[in-house]
Amino acid sequence: MSRTRLTEDQITAALADLPHWTRTGEALTRTAETASFPTAIKVVDAVAEQAEALDHHPDIDIRWRTLTFVLSTHSAGGLTGLDFTLAHLIDQALDTAS
Repeated sequence: MSRTRLTEDQITAALADLPHWTRTGEALTRTAETASFPTAIKVVDAVAEQAEALDHHPDIDIRWRTLTFVLSTHSAGGLTGLDFTLAHLIDQALDTAS
């Protein structure tokens, strides 16, 4: 998991494996609705553990049952492999919660 900024071709290829994510400038974004507020918090807790282990932390917006995640490697000035790794882990956390 590199903190080296990805090329446009690498970003396009990596996004193909993340159908729920969109690119917004130099960030990846996903919004997901959970079954309940406690479920949303469980997802955030699971993501927090993964993010801490990677030392790579997403921006998270919590609106009742709706979560929005934004990923970018600010120190690299754009998207890196860490963003895509964490996006997959967030997808897993959401799948587990549903």
